Formats: sequence, structure tokens, C-alpha cells
Amino acid sequence: MKTSDFNFELPDHLIAQRPCQERGQSRLMILDRKTGTRQHAMVSDLPNHLEEGTVLVFNNSKVRKARLFGLCEKTGAKNEFLLLNKIDDHSWQVISKHSKRKKPGDIYVFKDNIKAILVQSESTDNSGLVLCFETPINDEWLERYGHIPLPPYIKREDTADDSNRYQTVYAKQTGSSAAPTAGLHFTNELLAQLDSAGMESVFITLHVGLGTFLPVRTQNIEEHNMHEESFTINTEAAEIIEKARKENRKILAIGTTSLRTLESAWQQEHGRLQRGQASTSIFIYPGYNFKITDMLFTNFHTPMSTLLMLVSAFSGKDFIMEAYKEAIKKEYSFFSYGDAMLIM
Repeated sequence: MKTSDFNFELPDHLIAQRPCQERGQSRLMILDRKTGTRQHAMVSDLPNHLEEGTVLVFNNSKVRKARLFGLCEKTGAKNEFLLLNKIDDHSWQVISKHSKRKKPGDIYVFKDNIKAILVQSESTDNSGLVLCFETPINDEWLERYGHIPLPPYIKREDTADDSNRYQTVYAKQTGSSAAPTAGLHFTNELLAQLDSAGMESVFITLHVGLGTFLPVRTQNIEEHNMHEESFTINTEAAEIIEKARKENRKILAIGTTSLRTLESAWQQEHGRLQRGQASTSIFIYPGYNFKITDMLFTNFHTPMSTLLMLVSAFSGKDFIMEAYKEAIKKEYSFFSYGDAMLIM
């Protein structure tokens, strides 16, 4: 299967540059896989489209201000880095624009006049860069000096408003380098309405990193290797999901990260979820046999991305591509700050 099979043309004006004025007031396209039909609604209408007893699975990972700007000590040029994984108190795995121009041994100067030296890890791709800071860098320092890691298709600098809107209202566990964007639509009021309508909400954690947003660079998608991301499922959440499964109640993944966590942790032979912390490099594309997820709430995704391949596997490639065509025709907003889709 070719990566180009998942390409589509999207007018630039449909790429959301800012969130909607009020959280939760985005549009919602509803896809019914059984009937092959589509409906148009609002995210605030979601409780009206779910069966009582449905379990909604949210990713409560919190985005850190992982985008840093530093000056190259040698040239004085401004450079941008995205911190991915903390290796130890001083060292972080990073990605950076124009990474091939950067050489091991280069020194960069950041806020507070803190210096870091660039080293090469054992990896040979763009994820193989490590910044070793002369002093420990923690989330408190990042909160003060870092920037919200808005994706590159948002063509503006981050603002104070992004600190709120590029974060879910239920974010708790710091560790993501990008937001689990499907959850950005949910307000505390909507969560309360879902609860009153007889739904159950559970929270798991997958820290968003390279596995989610690294582009597919191979011509054949089967040759793409996903990077590992860490996830955690506590006992309470696992028991609620397992009980729903036994009672044939629907399990709705809020976002592709929740879906990937569920599918990675489900132990088919035991009929249970793996508890505790683990990691996944699962790559879901058409032909995948879903084990536990019944429904998916998600945003509209970028062309030729692993996320578009995942939703194509869940809904059927032709069905999802036709839905995207209709979304473009009806001028839905796309990507992180865009509108949403419920696949039933």
C-alpha cells in the first residue's frame, strides 16, 4: 500500500490557525460505518449520539512547553528545538529543523544563559539528536521559558491563549510534546452532560511523541517504523473498560492516542487490559483487525500521515476519503485546532 494513496488536496484557508472562539463549539461530522451515511452536528451534541452506558476513554497527558529557541554559540544563529524525551536530569532527546546542518559538539545558548551541547545518539534519523544541558532542565524551567509546541502548519507564534487552548481541560500527567487534540473539544460542562446521560469516562495516559507525529517517509507504508511512546493504564480504568466489554457496551476512544493505547494494551487471550506503564510502537493501517475499540472521536488529519492511515483502517479507506472530500466542500476546519469527527 502506497503512502501517496492517503494524499488529498486541502485549501490553506481550511487549516485552522486558531481554536474556535469558545471551546466545545466546533462542528462534528458523524460517520456511520454500518449504513455508510454521514451526518453534520456540533461537538456539543455528542451526548445525543451515544448509547447509554458507553465508556469514553480519554488521554489525560499534559503538554509541556517543549519548544525552545537557542542561539548557536559559534554563529549566533537562532535555532529551534522540540524536546521529546527526558533521558536524565541534563539530557533530552530532541528534534530540530535543518537537523542535517547541526553537528555534534555544537553549543547552543538558551534563556538564563544556560548552555547545551549537541550530541548524536545511536539512532541515525532525525530523532537521534540529544541536547546535554549544563544544568538540569525541569518542567518548572520549561513552563517559564519554553513555548507551546504548536504544529508547523499553524503559521504563527504561540500566545498566552494557547497555553490554555492547546491543553485539554482534564490534562494531568505532564509528558507530551504535542496535544492529544481530539480532547481539546471537551469542556467540563460537556463531561458533566455525558455523565448525566449515562456515559462513563475513564482516563489513561499516552505521552505524545515521535510515534504520533513523525511523517511517513517511505513509499510503501508497510516499511514505516513507528517510534515508541510510553503509556499508563491504572487498575480502575482497566476494570471499567473490561466490565463494559463483558456487558457488550460500547467503548469510544477519544482520539487516536487513546485508541492506540487500548489496542496495544488489550490482551485478547485473557480478555483484559495490561495494567501499569508500558510502551507501544503500534502502527495501525488498513487491514488491521481492531480488538477492543468500537467507536472513535477524532480530528481531521494531515495528508499521508499515520493518523489518517489509522482512521482509514477504522472506517474504511474509501469511506474516510469521501468524508474528507465532503468536509472540504462544506468547509470544515482541519487539524489540531479544527473540527471533529465521530466514527460509529
